Amino acid sequence: MNQPVKIKNALISVYYKDNLESLIHLLNKYGVKIFSTGGTEKFIRDLGVDVTAVEDLTGYPSILGGRVKTLHPSVFGGILSRRDNNSDKEQIKQYEIPEIDLVIVDLYPFEETVKSGASEEDIIEKIDIGGISLIRAGAKNFKDVVTLSSRDDYKEFENILAANEGSTSLEHRKYFAKRSFHVSSHYDTSIFGYFNNNQPDPLNVFKHSETQSKALRYGENPHQTASFYGNLDAMFDKLNGKELSYNNLVDVDAAVSLIDEFTEPTFAILKHTNACGIASNASILEAWKTALACDPVSAFGGVLISNTKIEEDTANEISHLFFEVLIAPEYSDEAIQILTSKKNRIILRRKEIELPAIQFKTLLNGIIQQDKDTAIESIDQMECVTDRKPQASELTDLVFANKIVKHTKSNTIVLVKDGKLISSGVGQTSRVDALIQAIDKAKHFGFSLEGAVMASDAFFPFPDCVEIAADAGVVAVLQPGGSIKDKESVNMANKKNISMVLTGVRHFKH
Repeated sequence: MNQPVKIKNALISVYYKDNLESLIHLLNKYGVKIFSTGGTEKFIRDLGVDVTAVEDLTGYPSILGGRVKTLHPSVFGGILSRRDNNSDKEQIKQYEIPEIDLVIVDLYPFEETVKSGASEEDIIEKIDIGGISLIRAGAKNFKDVVTLSSRDDYKEFENILAANEGSTSLEHRKYFAKRSFHVSSHYDTSIFGYFNNNQPDPLNVFKHSETQSKALRYGENPHQTASFYGNLDAMFDKLNGKELSYNNLVDVDAAVSLIDEFTEPTFAILKHTNACGIASNASILEAWKTALACDPVSAFGGVLISNTKIEEDTANEISHLFFEVLIAPEYSDEAIQILTSKKNRIILRRKEIELPAIQFKTLLNGIIQQDKDTAIESIDQMECVTDRKPQASELTDLVFANKIVKHTKSNTIVLVKDGKLISSGVGQTSRVDALIQAIDKAKHFGFSLEGAVMASDAFFPFPDCVEIAADAGVVAVLQPGGSIKDKESVNMANKKNISMVLTGVRHFKH
């Protein structure tokens, strides 16, 4: 049954007054009696609309510095009373409590206050008590009450009221109840996060307000539905292109994680979350050209990322390639004009934002969580275990290779020379297969491995990889160590007169 409810009485008490004026005038047009508090009451009165102070309804003023304003049976009784329950109706009549059909309440800006660096005293005062209770009460009694918990809902609600002559249907009320519980859930999770030493609740991603969730075109494949929960606008300005897809987002995440390892001008090209080209150079244009040369075939349709401003000359070169997404911290006006010449190219300008330190994903009938892999080993953490010591340039390349290994699917081998990726073997079931794949790929694109370095994401259980790499021209090897047969790999390196360093840190990526 539709159960239309004509709105007769409304309680309005909001922190933000945005988008509220036209709704107030519409409620006044339909003869709705409005109860309000504090600043909202003044706002309504200044619009020339009659309003009754909540304290006149309850008989109590706002007390304890505003901490207690609406927490009273005359308010909550009017919201929670069941219109089809005779006992409720008798009590409402007995105590002269008006039935409240509309609750418009938002919440104190707790998250914003935390982010501002305010004192703990100020933060605690932004924990809403009355507001959250009013929202829950109105949403609970959705059979009779409509509840608006966000300024983003006002316009939609206005349209509903105008189309239904001041009434709401059960469907409308249940819809806004759902949105209200979403708001209250996210709010409580944010408060928990603060008291939990700002460690995020991994399930918080499912509790974002609906304005921060987005349906994607489809999932990994067209027959799968998908959504993104979060605020992409806080991280990127989208300057051009179609909407980001599920696969785009997965690759963008991998690209951002990889590029953040580098401080010198660096350009990376990713395909299916793995780098198929990456190079560092004093010139971002040369870094782009070198990264593309690594594997121009895989680069087709890839995700591109720079940690340096894209100028006109680099944009001209990039435009020769078909790509899905380009990310950079800044673009010149000329570069934007060139890059946006094709409407489907997704061009993102990355903003400065702190990323979560926790990762999680659904698995089996639950969720697994872990800290992000933020470790990366410097030259000082590399222990040379061979007779031959790596040269300074080789050590620099080993650091570069190790950063790529960290962000490449296991099992993986990465081959690097002169600050650029030569090739890699990714996602193989054996390390030997990964190495052979990397060597074959380097040969296919005409790269010499003489003087190259090799990094492995895990230790060598046998000396075979060291032997194969040395025979291909590799002169220095990085691995975490930890195998009971480490000595065999070290002996092979000494036999082949190449260097080996151990880091003591493994970087699996499954």
